[in-house]
Amino acid sequence: MAAAVKSSFIEICGFEREIPSRFRELTINLGVNALTGALNHPDSAGGFHYEDSAKLLSVTSNRFIHWATSGDTVELVERSLDTNLLNNALRLKIPNCPLLPRGVHIQETVNNVIILLVTSQTTHRLALPHPSRMYRSELVTEVQMQSIFTDVGKLNLQDPLHSHVIPCIPGQAGLASASAAWVSSDGQAHFAVASLTGAILVIRHPPHDMQGNVSVVELKQSSVMQRLAGWMPTAIRGDASPSDLPVSLAVRLLEDDTFIFALCQDHKLRMWSYKDQLCLMVADMLEYMPVSRDVRHLLSQAHKLRLYFSSTTGLCLGVYLGVPKRGQFCILQLVTTDGNRYSLDHISSLFATQETLVDFALTSTDIWGLWLDDDNQTVVKYINFEHNVAGQWNQVFVQPPPEEEVNIGVDQDPRETYLEVLFSPVRFTASAIVKALQIYRRGTERLLDLPWDSLKKEVTLAVESEVQNSVTEYEFSQEEYRQLQVEFWSKFYACCLQYQEALSMPLGLHVNPTTSMVCLLKKGFVSYLLPCFSVDHLYLSSDEYLSSEDETPMADDPEVGRDVLQLVQCLRLVSMSMLGDMAYVMEKALDHLQSPERAAEQVLENLLANDSESIVEDIQNKLQDIRNPINAMAVLLREMDLETDSHPLNVRMSLSQLYGSSMATSVVCQAVCQIAMIRAILCRDLLILQQLYLRLGDNVFLGGGAQMLQMQQDLIPRTSHLLCSYHVLKWASQCLSTPVPLDTLDANLQHLSVLELSDSPALTPNKSGTKVVLNSQIKIHVVPQTLLELFYQNVARKVIISQIHSHQSTPLSQAVLSWPQLVSTIITLLAQHVWPNNPGFLFPECLMGNCQYTQLQEYVRLIKPWCQMNVGSCCFVLGQCYLATGEGHKALQCFQDATTEVEKEDFLIRLTSSEEEEAPTTPRLQYYNKVLRLLEDVGLPELVIQLATVAISEATNDIRSQAALRTRIFKHHLDLGHNNEAYEALTQNPDSSRQLDCLRQLVVVLCERSQLQDLVQFPYVKLHDEVVSIIESRARAVDLMAHNYYELLYAFHINRHNYRKAGTVMFEYGMRLGREVRTHQGLQKQVNCYLAAMNCLRLIRPDYAWIVQPSSGGVYERPGTSPKRNYEGEYTAASVSRQIEILELKDLEKEYILARSRLTLAQHDPPSAAIAGSASAVEMVALLIQAGLFDSALSLCQTFKLALTPVFEGLAFKCIKLQYGGEASQNEAWNWLAANQLSTVIITKESSATDEAWRLLASYLETYPSQNGQHHFCVINKLLSHGVPLPDWLVNSYKVVDTAALLRLYLNYDLLEPAVDLVLEYVDALLGKGHQYFGIERPLSATAPLVWLPYTSVDQLLQALNENQSNLYSLLQDKLKKYYMLLEKATKHRMKVQ
Repeated sequence: MAAAVKSSFIEICGFEREIPSRFRELTINLGVNALTGALNHPDSAGGFHYEDSAKLLSVTSNRFIHWATSGDTVELVERSLDTNLLNNALRLKIPNCPLLPRGVHIQETVNNVIILLVTSQTTHRLALPHPSRMYRSELVTEVQMQSIFTDVGKLNLQDPLHSHVIPCIPGQAGLASASAAWVSSDGQAHFAVASLTGAILVIRHPPHDMQGNVSVVELKQSSVMQRLAGWMPTAIRGDASPSDLPVSLAVRLLEDDTFIFALCQDHKLRMWSYKDQLCLMVADMLEYMPVSRDVRHLLSQAHKLRLYFSSTTGLCLGVYLGVPKRGQFCILQLVTTDGNRYSLDHISSLFATQETLVDFALTSTDIWGLWLDDDNQTVVKYINFEHNVAGQWNQVFVQPPPEEEVNIGVDQDPRETYLEVLFSPVRFTASAIVKALQIYRRGTERLLDLPWDSLKKEVTLAVESEVQNSVTEYEFSQEEYRQLQVEFWSKFYACCLQYQEALSMPLGLHVNPTTSMVCLLKKGFVSYLLPCFSVDHLYLSSDEYLSSEDETPMADDPEVGRDVLQLVQCLRLVSMSMLGDMAYVMEKALDHLQSPERAAEQVLENLLANDSESIVEDIQNKLQDIRNPINAMAVLLREMDLETDSHPLNVRMSLSQLYGSSMATSVVCQAVCQIAMIRAILCRDLLILQQLYLRLGDNVFLGGGAQMLQMQQDLIPRTSHLLCSYHVLKWASQCLSTPVPLDTLDANLQHLSVLELSDSPALTPNKSGTKVVLNSQIKIHVVPQTLLELFYQNVARKVIISQIHSHQSTPLSQAVLSWPQLVSTIITLLAQHVWPNNPGFLFPECLMGNCQYTQLQEYVRLIKPWCQMNVGSCCFVLGQCYLATGEGHKALQCFQDATTEVEKEDFLIRLTSSEEEEAPTTPRLQYYNKVLRLLEDVGLPELVIQLATVAISEATNDIRSQAALRTRIFKHHLDLGHNNEAYEALTQNPDSSRQLDCLRQLVVVLCERSQLQDLVQFPYVKLHDEVVSIIESRARAVDLMAHNYYELLYAFHINRHNYRKAGTVMFEYGMRLGREVRTHQGLQKQVNCYLAAMNCLRLIRPDYAWIVQPSSGGVYERPGTSPKRNYEGEYTAASVSRQIEILELKDLEKEYILARSRLTLAQHDPPSAAIAGSASAVEMVALLIQAGLFDSALSLCQTFKLALTPVFEGLAFKCIKLQYGGEASQNEAWNWLAANQLSTVIITKESSATDEAWRLLASYLETYPSQNGQHHFCVINKLLSHGVPLPDWLVNSYKVVDTAALLRLYLNYDLLEPAVDLVLEYVDALLGKGHQYFGIERPLSATAPLVWLPYTSVDQLLQALNENQSNLYSLLQDKLKKYYMLLEKATKHRMKVQ
């Protein structure tokens, strides 16, 4: 972009896109009445800048206050270009006291900012804290700060110390319009006001922090000064002539005196010394102005006076003399001579135009003037009064008012078109729209605090309601409805135009000499004057200015310069001939991505067909005067081309908030918008002119066909390219961003973090908002921003300030801030950052980081057909947009399209750079890796698989990348449930470790999903052992009841007919269940496991029906386990391998019986499951006996070859307890009796539990005979030990088995009588009486087998009887004698036989 020239400025309006800041309303009511016949003072405005406003590190950097008066109300607003000020608007109302023009005076001291107000009846002082006292830090980095008006409500503004009523002069209605005010070095406030008598009243207030009285003095021409103590004016003052009435006052403190300058309506300048109370000088201003004698006798109220003081030039006076039909500025310098006499040296006289001067400002070199012309249009000019010999004023291109009519294309919707114009960032203020809406709705409702979008909806609703209400017929054509829309929308638009015109009324100028910033103060807003660039200056200049220029700074050669000027004049003629529909054709072509060249041809044909005013002929005549049009066009195109080779700096944060406020953002971005609009029109007109050149051919080309060919092949494409570029720049500066919730921004930033671009300055989300305080409630409205403002505020400003700082010879922190220089550079750099053909990509990055996906898609659409820069990067961000809108397949295509540019574009190079140690080897693979992570983060596994498959083709020589990609494909196939595809990806993985990881994941996931059929049926070529190892390790590592890995492994082996492995697995499963899961469910599973293991071995040939005993304790060596240490921290020695133990089918059957016994016990007595889980066979017998499960106990004893004695003893004890137990024990006994199988017996009476228990015992004794009757013995012993009488059936059954043992038991328990009976019966049996009851086949005889008698026991019995029972003893002796006799006979007979 061309460097800015100093000859012209352009106005940029700082339009706000929210309802204006709510003013804090304060009223100062001193109880005065309105003056009758008082003067009506016009509205006025002015400004104040801080002394350190040009210092970057000052708290008052780029900070100023502007004010506006209207009647008895004054509005004061403090603004900063660096930070947003809170509570910065104050509206003071002083009832019945209209403020005098320029009656607001602001002055700063070390600690305070003093605001002095002068009304027609009162004077006021506001002492506010200085910003440097509110913020002590030198470096201000806050985005928002408190204004000096924050605590204004704490002031007592009606205190007589701060407010004073000016005494009334009899016969006069108030004061004249002139006033001045100042604060002396001792803190006293002085107010100088002109009275209608020609005198000057000076009201003095004591210092604001001290008590004192207010005094009033009067300066008049007839005496030096008169102090007014208890003052009451009299008619004496009638000696002052009204011709010396001051119309403009100014004050300057010099050395130890204060000088009051009064420019009077008699054209004389009078200087008063406040210290000496004298009028020191009277100078006739008409001496510097050639006028007629009649003018000297006329009085003028249009004179204005301004002062400027500098240490080099001293005090300069700027005097504007307004006389009929002419005006003149006189620049004078105050000179002191010997004897304390003063005079004026004339520096310059400058003639002004006949327009009405509103305000002017004086600097050390320039005069800035503000006029209103006859059409009530604003005119601003400035001139250097020192070096301008020709007296030529420099132009200021003011903002033109919006178009009076809106051109609506045939294919355009009237509502959308009008809304686009009304809510364009550079046409209407929100205030104008709100006021128009209130009038349009004819209601009294006030619209306050409406966000921009809500205001747009209200406008739409109001106009459309009017359209609907006007419809009287039920049916009408679409064209009729369209006409109705146009009618009502144009009506509302006209209303907005009126209010916009009223708000655009200029009231004053504010010039900051230190920063050279010039502000135009209007009724409804503030606009800023920015330097105009050379090409814009030429295109905007009026014909009189353009014809007076002989050269242009764009070309060094004067001949080329003149050709450029002629070419610009031709372009202006083309622009004048363009009608609304023609401009719409070009605009439509750009929006619809049609060829600008063809659109220009179409417009040219239209121009030629409708050239009623012969404008085309005038253009042709001027083209004849251009010697070398090719060079002239090339110069223009070069000046407008923003292309640069520089790359933006990667800056995290700037050192300050320079130009960071919303106001500065709006001004800078609207300046870019204004330039883009001007340049777009210029390029449009140039393209049409080039088409005209081609049509005219040799008639205008002196160089013949070569120049025409150059235009066709070079200039026209370049012009078309620039037109499209400026169209994009204009779109970016006008298109509003979409408000995004903070949580969405944070989520988006987190999502983009996978790209490792989160440290990019363009990916800082916008979280700004505007706080509006209403009724003590804080409402937060997000201020609508254009895309360019969003980009500038969040990204570009920091980068641009750093760029400026890096190219400055003097650091910004030490340099004086120059508004024209800095803002021109910032505008240029900002436009370059958005320029599509530059290598930087921060603007699209910013849109992506702030979730502006719709706008980003539109940006890519606009530049895609013609821009060859950052093609791949645009494809990438477009893919990101599609991801955000849920169009994943489109996003994938965009990501793939960007692959070819990975190593060529800065953004993609940054994207593919990685600090990871295991990063892919090639940039393309790094790019694919980032995109894959992005797709994974969004949750699009299908697209991840597709892209990873494509990426594998790039990794033909990179085994590690191939393995990573195959792993990704496997993972997402598995997540999607594509088990076969996942297995295929697993088998193709070249990395064995990754393959093993995938295999492990496949097993785990399919188990969790219960998709065991797939898992078992996969072939696992060369992976069989790994699968088994994985399942085994998982089975041994996880909870047995929560996962079924053992069952999976069993099915896996069964499916492959490996029955021994299957049996081993189930046996190990059963072992672990017994140790770890001591519940009923665990025992049930254990029984099933042992059954399955037995079945497996039965399917094998007997010679091979064996398994290896699994390790006891369940300790298995797993890969990756850490080495074990002892309590001293030393490594423990590796455990010695145990001897391998082989288990056959019979061993498994034993374990099965034991497990089944445990299960039976758990079913009968659930609490005992925890104990039974690890109990041995012996322990289980005891537990079963205790629970009354005698059948199971007997079965277990037989299986493990254990003695049955404990079972019989236990059952005998149960019988004893039942024998002597109560009813509760009887009821309880039925539970365990039911668990044992009783033989079916026909009974004739109801049997009790005791009877059933004895019967069970009898059946066991019968069913399980033992050698020598051990079972009987233990039962009888148990009964006798508890003193229980022996049942007859038990005694009878034992007599058959072992009578001697029964006799010994009787003797052991001293049961002599039963013993005697037993011996007697036994002897009888031996002798042949009842021998069958003792198991004796044949009684005693010589031919029968031998019989015997337990003599030892009988002797013991006889011994006992001899001592205690003589009767029984005798009885037994007799029986034995009889036996012995028969025995002797039988013995002798046998001996004889032998």
